[in-house]
Amino acid sequence: MTFQDFNFNEHLLEGVLSMGYTTPTPIQEMAIPIILSGQDIIACAQTGTGKTGAYLLPVLDHISKTNKHQISTLILAPTRELAQQIDQQVEGLAYFTGISSIAVFGGGDGMAYEQQRRGIQNNVNIIIATPGRLIAHLTSGVLKLNHLTHLVLDEADRMLDMGFSDDIMKIISYLPKTRQTLLFSATMPGRIRSLAKSVLNDPQQVNIAISQPAVGIDQQIYRVHDQQKTPLLQLLLKNGSYASTIIFASRKEIVKALAKELKQAHVKVSAFHSDLEQKEREEILLSFKNKQLPVIIGTDALSRGIDVEGIDLVINYDVPGDPEDYIHRIGRTARAETTGTAITFVNHRDERKLKSIEQLIDKPIRLIDVPDELKSIEAVKQEHPTNKRSQRRNWGNKSRPKK
Repeated sequence: MTFQDFNFNEHLLEGVLSMGYTTPTPIQEMAIPIILSGQDIIACAQTGTGKTGAYLLPVLDHISKTNKHQISTLILAPTRELAQQIDQQVEGLAYFTGISSIAVFGGGDGMAYEQQRRGIQNNVNIIIATPGRLIAHLTSGVLKLNHLTHLVLDEADRMLDMGFSDDIMKIISYLPKTRQTLLFSATMPGRIRSLAKSVLNDPQQVNIAISQPAVGIDQQIYRVHDQQKTPLLQLLLKNGSYASTIIFASRKEIVKALAKELKQAHVKVSAFHSDLEQKEREEILLSFKNKQLPVIIGTDALSRGIDVEGIDLVINYDVPGDPEDYIHRIGRTARAETTGTAITFVNHRDERKLKSIEQLIDKPIRLIDVPDELKSIEAVKQEHPTNKRSQRRNWGNKSRPKK
């Protein structure tokens, strides 16, 4: 099957082909015909499967054929980074159609708010927004959505995780009851199904490889103690042939400290966290996307908010607490049927988390021996007490001395 088979508007198809897309991904092949038919849809697909194109293309096709200069589509996204990336994809795919869009998100100064307000008043076709800032425009009376025909909830599970449930329902109260609603989520817990039941009308369902990493990812673990993590990280970055690397840590304090240590080791790296100004965050992502910055460090917020092709290494400096977050983290590599490597550092406190991850992906992750030059690094006793069984484990390939 090719994109020509969908009978898209000729100008839209020209934009698709000009971006090098010829064959739809499985989620696109299944979802696009349903959306083109006008039905609501609830689709479960992990990041990196082409889900953004799965809803953008049929929506753009509908707008291009109606040729009306009004706000017809609202796309809700959990983070400003994702909203901006969707806006960029609209710009690329709709380049020859004349369809307009604007990303609406918080975190900027008064000038940014004013630019968004003017863009809304110019009646763009598509608004891509985070819930909080959109409500500000709705309650101010600037934004009217009387002619809306499409509502898209992208990464719905993440929006609920971030506490946007009430905001989503408030936004929906401003929308026409007659509309097409498209819900896309990487996971399908009960609360997502409850949300779908309350806002969708007799939806069709599509499920693609729920909670499974892409087959092109080489998953590895190193069993280490905490004092081995940073030296091992430096060794991997120094000895590997990786052009583009993302490192995930559990807290922004660790992100900042780790970036400082790597810079001292002459690694070209930037820390990505919420304390940065919006302009700084955009500059970091742009440099990383353009391959000018080889290494970026962030928390789980980055795992859902970055869409960059060609990332060949993901390192979990800390094991994520939620197995689903592991899927999203390593899903940054091996996108669009490419290959990549995902390495996770596991200390003795993370064994239970590792077991949960392996149960979720239904296979053990390959264990790699810690390099010989790091085995001599002594483990420092942790504040958290360990039981005798965990004390006997061979963490970091170094046995504890017998008493």
